[in-house]
Amino acid sequence: MLATLGRRAILGIYAVLIVVPLTVILFGTFKTTGALFENPFAPPTSLSVQNYRTVLTEQNLGVAFVNSALVTVASVTLTLFLGSLAAYGVARIPGWRGWLIFGFLVLGMSVPAQANMIPQYVLFGRLGLLDSLLGLILINVVVTLPVAVFILGGFMRTLPKTLYEASSIDGSGPWRTYRSVVMPLSLPSLAATAIFLFVMHWNELLYPLLFIQSAENRTLPLALLSFQGEFQTDYPLLFTGVVLASLPVVVGYVLLQRYFVAGMTSGAVKG
Repeated sequence: MLATLGRRAILGIYAVLIVVPLTVILFGTFKTTGALFENPFAPPTSLSVQNYRTVLTEQNLGVAFVNSALVTVASVTLTLFLGSLAAYGVARIPGWRGWLIFGFLVLGMSVPAQANMIPQYVLFGRLGLLDSLLGLILINVVVTLPVAVFILGGFMRTLPKTLYEASSIDGSGPWRTYRSVVMPLSLPSLAATAIFLFVMHWNELLYPLLFIQSAENRTLPLALLSFQGEFQTDYPLLFTGVVLASLPVVVGYVLLQRYFVAGMTSGAVKG
């Protein structure tokens, strides 16, 4: 009884710590700066969308939103494609050789991003990829590819070898087996990896801050920095930008959450 009450108390405190800041942010998007500081916890007196209009038009957040969408979708798609191919290849290599190659591919996860920033900046500068969305897409794929290989490779190694043997008996080659057998069974793992990569790329600030100089190529996290000045911060506009930036992540999770319920290994041995 006491243990149950203790768990509920902890969960209640945790819920308050999450809900209260989110409520302040949501209410703040409909307030002026003065009204926000006067009583940040009070509901707005009117549902004015002026902050949203200002953010999308005068602050050019719409351009940054489109840039983030292009970079994120392209990065996630390329990372999933290359990561699934690498994971499939490693899963088909038997014995210690497969594990050795798998370990080499995921070794990039152990290298801090800050350790590679200077050589990456110099390399991309020589390739003419600085201040471009293509450069951001490529660096995102390079940085997160080990993560995708790690997640997808761990799942594909659990698939029964009989699946590959049955596919070969039916006359399927490696590419047909990958496309028609492995990928459909890997949907839960692909969905989980896609959401994980989407959140990483959508919220990425380090590389846009390092690579992007022009306003027309700014992504959402970089554009949100413009709401914060040296001596003053426009919190209602900042809160509005944060809410708009969070919507795609929430929508993506809602659309793909059923794959999480299905589980990472569901369907692997079902006929």
